[in-house]
Amino acid sequence: MLEIVTGESHGNCEGGSRREFLRIGTLGIGGVGLSSLLSAQVHAARNGSVTRDKSIVVLFLTGGPSQIETFDPKMAAPAEYRSVTGALPSKVPGVAFGGTFPRLAGLADKMAVVRSFTHGQSGHTEAVQQVIRGGNPVNHAGMGSIVSRLRGTSHPDTGMPTHVYVSSSEVDKQFNKERLRLLDAAGPGDMGGAYGPFQVGGDSQASGDMQLRISRARLDDRLALNKALDQLNRQLDARGSIESLDKFAQQALEFVLGKSRAAFDLTQESPALVERYDTSQFVTGIHADRPSTLGKQMLLARRLCEAGCGFVTIHNPGWDMHGGNTQLNMPGGMEELGRPVDHAVSAFLEDVESRGLSDKILLIITGEFGRTPRVKDNGGRDHWPRLSTLAFAGGGLRMGQAIGQSTAKAEEPRTAPITLDNLFATVMHVLFDVPKLRTQARLPREIVTLLERSKPIHELL
Repeated sequence: MLEIVTGESHGNCEGGSRREFLRIGTLGIGGVGLSSLLSAQVHAARNGSVTRDKSIVVLFLTGGPSQIETFDPKMAAPAEYRSVTGALPSKVPGVAFGGTFPRLAGLADKMAVVRSFTHGQSGHTEAVQQVIRGGNPVNHAGMGSIVSRLRGTSHPDTGMPTHVYVSSSEVDKQFNKERLRLLDAAGPGDMGGAYGPFQVGGDSQASGDMQLRISRARLDDRLALNKALDQLNRQLDARGSIESLDKFAQQALEFVLGKSRAAFDLTQESPALVERYDTSQFVTGIHADRPSTLGKQMLLARRLCEAGCGFVTIHNPGWDMHGGNTQLNMPGGMEELGRPVDHAVSAFLEDVESRGLSDKILLIITGEFGRTPRVKDNGGRDHWPRLSTLAFAGGGLRMGQAIGQSTAKAEEPRTAPITLDNLFATVMHVLFDVPKLRTQARLPREIVTLLERSKPIHELL
């Protein structure tokens, strides 16, 4: 356990004394300290060239985004089947995007959209679990948690958590329910709490299993916390004492003092770039509204990946567009939610390209299932897992294409289906040298089973 003293000794009501101090909290169970876990996690998967220097960002649109209004508009179908937002020609010849994605249509050469992604789960909870776990039936762990198990729980140089879950505090009860559903599905399952995601936003404070928290005597505000950390920085610099710390204790300390801590601070970006990402002009919610935070979440994801994060999940709620009095409908919902996705994802793609990170970061856009082909009289669409939204950008994969085809009314795949196994294998292919990974000693048998049964989407390779 690493404690950072921030105050003088004080008496307490029982006559003893205490100090105000910062503590980097325990990870997992059994009181395993951060320093101990960092030491233990440098295992075989870090050796050789098993792990690639790449990152995954999953933008998960909870509720079930329509495959038609996103990336398969079907404008030749009868009116009750085609996209209610129309269609826009994209930069890729013959490939159209939905009408609320004008900027993304202009960046389609940097994307690959899948039009034959399918699975069999039509209930929200089960479908979220299936997709974010890549169809994993073995240990009930999300893909990010499996990555954390294989790569180690944090980056060996920066201390950045391998697996981060980014969400917002939700004022709409339905949106908050969706947030918690995805968080649970993304968890470590039977592997143990140490591999669960580090939470940012939502109801977390500093967040997740690895928390920066104040024990016993809470600092009054964030200003006091920053002052204490800055003072510690100066003391360490003056004495050079950080040099004498054990390697893993130093890494733990650097998490709160170094590059990892700084990566979470968007004020270190130029105001002009923050403004380019900003989606606060869009309002999101059903019965209670808040400004969209998606732009800042996408910017944060880029910063985390730069600092060594391996897998970021971004929660974006509200896509359960049944219509009626309790849910958004397709026309209004795509205006409310599709527009900020278009804005934020476009800013992200342009930003990572300008930084030379397009091959290093793979963005995946998906949700738990698609929507029914026929639009209801109230403008809504219901659950439809037989075709679902899936798109990729970057990661060194082949972009500028539509993969697979759907039937004329977007009812099911017309070509060979892309499955959850294919999604899982594609993620593993980007992050690892899978043949070498499978030969590693101490690799859990259940993970070997997952690797052996899956093949990546060959059109992307």
